[in-house]
Amino acid sequence: MNPFSSGTRLRDMIRAIRACKTAAEERAVVRKECAAIRAAINENDQDYRHRNLAKLMFIHMLGYPTHFGQMECLKLIASTGFPEKRIGYLGLMLLLDERQEVLMLVTNSLKQDLNHSNQYIVGLALCALGNISSAEMARDLAPDVERLLQFRDPNIRKKAALCSIRIIKKVPDLAENFMNPASSLLKEKHHGVLITGVQLCTDLCKVSSEALEYFRENCIEGLVKTLRDIANSPYSPEYDIAGITDPFLHIRLLKLLRILGQGDAGASDCMTDILAQVASRTESNKNAGNAILYECVETIMSIEDNGGLRVLAINILGRFLSNRDNNIRYVGLNMLMKAIMVDAKAVQRHRATILECVKDSDASIQKRALELVYLLVNESNVKPLTKELIEYLEVSDQEFKGDITAKICSLVEKFSPAKIWYIDQMLKVLSEAGNFVKDEVWHALIIVISNASDLHGYTVRALYRVFQASTEQESLVRVAVWCVGEYGDMLVNNVGMLDIEEPITVTESDAVDAMEVAIKCQRLGLTTKAMALIALFKLSSRFPSCSERIKDIIVQNKRSLVLELQQRSIEFSCILQKHQNIRSALVERMPILDEKTFSGKKAGSLPTAVSTSSIIPCNLPNGIGKPAAAPIGDLLDLSSDDAPPAPVSSGGDFLQDLLGVDLSPASAPSGTSQSPKTGTDVLLDLLSIGTSPSVQSSSSAIDILSSSHDNKAPVSNLNGLASHSSLSANATSPASSAGMMDLLDGTGAITQKHEENGPAYPSLVAYESSTLRMTFNFSRQPGNPQTTFIQATFTNLSPNVYNDFLFQAAVPKFLQLHLDPASSNTLPASGNGSITQCLKVTNTQHGKKSLVMRIRIAYKTNDKDVLEEGQINNFPRDL
Repeated sequence: MNPFSSGTRLRDMIRAIRACKTAAEERAVVRKECAAIRAAINENDQDYRHRNLAKLMFIHMLGYPTHFGQMECLKLIASTGFPEKRIGYLGLMLLLDERQEVLMLVTNSLKQDLNHSNQYIVGLALCALGNISSAEMARDLAPDVERLLQFRDPNIRKKAALCSIRIIKKVPDLAENFMNPASSLLKEKHHGVLITGVQLCTDLCKVSSEALEYFRENCIEGLVKTLRDIANSPYSPEYDIAGITDPFLHIRLLKLLRILGQGDAGASDCMTDILAQVASRTESNKNAGNAILYECVETIMSIEDNGGLRVLAINILGRFLSNRDNNIRYVGLNMLMKAIMVDAKAVQRHRATILECVKDSDASIQKRALELVYLLVNESNVKPLTKELIEYLEVSDQEFKGDITAKICSLVEKFSPAKIWYIDQMLKVLSEAGNFVKDEVWHALIIVISNASDLHGYTVRALYRVFQASTEQESLVRVAVWCVGEYGDMLVNNVGMLDIEEPITVTESDAVDAMEVAIKCQRLGLTTKAMALIALFKLSSRFPSCSERIKDIIVQNKRSLVLELQQRSIEFSCILQKHQNIRSALVERMPILDEKTFSGKKAGSLPTAVSTSSIIPCNLPNGIGKPAAAPIGDLLDLSSDDAPPAPVSSGGDFLQDLLGVDLSPASAPSGTSQSPKTGTDVLLDLLSIGTSPSVQSSSSAIDILSSSHDNKAPVSNLNGLASHSSLSANATSPASSAGMMDLLDGTGAITQKHEENGPAYPSLVAYESSTLRMTFNFSRQPGNPQTTFIQATFTNLSPNVYNDFLFQAAVPKFLQLHLDPASSNTLPASGNGSITQCLKVTNTQHGKKSLVMRIRIAYKTNDKDVLEEGQINNFPRDL
């Protein structure tokens, strides 16, 4: 008798470990036991080998290393007794996995046990094989498992079916060997064998198209009959759960029918009646019944079209929304999001219930219901649904306001029937949750207001009313300040009064008071105060009677501790005192902004429609790039900091063309470019708002309408500066004219530059496999050799369509990579189309190191996920 092994039984070791008060005490006990077990292993102690292995398994579950006991598992498995084999197989499944090389040694023992005369030992071998089988073991032992599918004992047949599932997953090529035995299991009366047979058939259909067609032809009628028998079976205490006979078998049968009916009209017709019976007769007052109804709805929505059945399924989901259980309501919302793309009218009938779910106390149900409402909205119901959402916005929790505000703004913009309705709804949203909206929202509102010339007066009066009521919502204050600066004269003179408006009396002094409140309000940020200062500067021309007061307010900000406000105040004061002749041109009303240009450039910045597959994780777009700056973003100093400036031929010519004034000295001939160190210093300083003070060259004139992303300071004070391009006193060069158009139209100069240069290098086949080809086209900007623009073109060389296409790239630290979104996520087959995606690579060690890139391409074809990887080293050396 070994003194180390006999002294401590398993239960004694567990008591000792549980009695430990600290981790150090526990480690000491474990070390002592492990030492005793090692000594027993070295002495080849056979009497207590099973006890030592049981201890090792408990120690393994505590997280301590137990690799030294792996061979003991194999020794116990090789023994003849059932108790030893049971401990050995349990240790094998717990201490080892399919990646262990030692597992190869157990294959012969498994083969012997699968042919053992004792059915319990056969069951042990099947359990072990079903849990840790590797591909090699599966190939070697598949014939024995296939034979056991016809074994006399139902428990062995059940375990053999489960083991077969593991085998076909590891080696899909063996699927055809299991089709006939699996179909025979579908005729079993024993529910345990039947449910494993159904699961085996389900997995066979997933890994083999041949198996799918085989089961469609030979098994659908039998499956329908089995499901009907179970649904109509009398009470059976052995299988009854909450008054339903074997709901687990119900669900497995419905899942298999869903796979067989998907994409096959004949198979779908065969199962229509039984699906209708299950959907209408199953009780929903218990979880078991709800689970069956859910799977039934899933099956109905997946098989081929049957309008009546789908209406029945959507009505079941509507009942789910009225259930008290949060999980059932959430599941119902998820299914309705899938169903809306199939039968939107049927889902619309449950609109009131869905809106109630938006007001639910559970945050996950709120968000899912809000996404579903977003999908329900169309041109016919946008007004009532928006009204409901705005009413709920007023009482919603703070953490939920951001989500609901984004959805409302997107809906209003997408389905707005008229501009006045759009403006009214946006003002309601901004007044309730203006601090939760993104900048793009109020930018878009300003664009719409600018284009609605007949509503300028109505809008500025509505904004003034809301501003007077509260200044807590900063986005609303910004829009109000901008509108008062632009249309303050309409506010005072009640221009464009509509019948639906209430009369309002606003004096010039009242308008100036409002701007002064915005400047002095401590809650408002720098951007808002700077916009208010610009609005005051504009009002100095519109309200001559208040010009002195406006001048005093501007002068007060000369002592501001905020550099941006101080600089603007000094520059505006200088114009008011010394440059009265150009003030009216500088503060002219903004030209109408191009809605289409703005909408195109901000695409993707606002919430888009929710994917109907949002029940599963949504795929990210190919590359996440910073969206192009919109024109209003440029004007308000919110443009991208990586956009290169547009070219300008001459600083003096550009300023003369832009402002319509003659800045050249009297001795200079007309059209001559003026040096920046002469009489234009003050004006250049004025117009270089948001740029570095060190910039003193004439090229800084291009920054008139550009912005400093680092300062975050708005440049909307130039609203009027851009409006007098038509006042040009001297003819300008084509380059200057192009620059002028780019300043007003956003980033057109960048596009034009790339189009003119074209690719500087021949195309490069960067990656090619038997199914996919990726080609790179290169281009550069003049004077910037470090930055390379790459257009990647992907071509499908296979006959199958690629879905969920995703391209990823990685570069070393000396490279900077920017990916734009891909043109699509679906790649047509056989080269009938392509996907393009733009990359921007900056080489910080240009001339020393060449470009290098690792790529990964993922896509889905025939319901299988495919991943391709590679490394690109053959870039041109001078990139």
